[in-house]
Amino acid sequence: MAKQFKRIDQPHREFIANQKIFFNASAAAEGRVNISPRDAKSLRLLDDHTVAYLDLTGSGNETAAHVSSNGRLTLMFCAFDGPPTILRLYGTGRVLRRGSPEYKAMLARHFNDEEPLGARQLMVMDVDLVQTSCGYNVPRFDYRGERDTLTRWAEKKGPEGLETYRREKNLRSIDGLPTRLMDESEPGA
Repeated sequence: MAKQFKRIDQPHREFIANQKIFFNASAAAEGRVNISPRDAKSLRLLDDHTVAYLDLTGSGNETAAHVSSNGRLTLMFCAFDGPPTILRLYGTGRVLRRGSPEYKAMLARHFNDEEPLGARQLMVMDVDLVQTSCGYNVPRFDYRGERDTLTRWAEKKGPEGLETYRREKNLRSIDGLPTRLMDESEPGA
């Protein structure tokens, strides 16, 4: 049932392009495993071995802490309509800090230089294995639209409020690992 591939081939690209949501999973050597849903429109396939997604400010920053700790990252896509399929991308992630030269270049090149309010960082993943499997047990769902709750929350907070929130809630994982969201030498970090 499961098939493995060394790169992201065209059928994989087409499958990913049709998804509305994906999940990322990460873990440090010890502590909790994190699994988070992500909006698929934030994802970009950069080449056959590299993906990136724009990460928005949220209640935690577990993925950044885990990736900074050991790099391990998995992304999973499930077909909720059409033929049953699960696709996983395995590899190593890295964080591009918001405002860094590499972040700005990636934003310009792959996101039309558009940074939504609430953007926190970019996650870049070097993919070393692609695996597909049947997805026979994944239920069918009808897509009804995007939620605007996070956007409205970020608008209400504003740039300064978001910065304060990140400093209060996003600098350490729930297991106490540093997220490296901000340079340790920055005031308030």
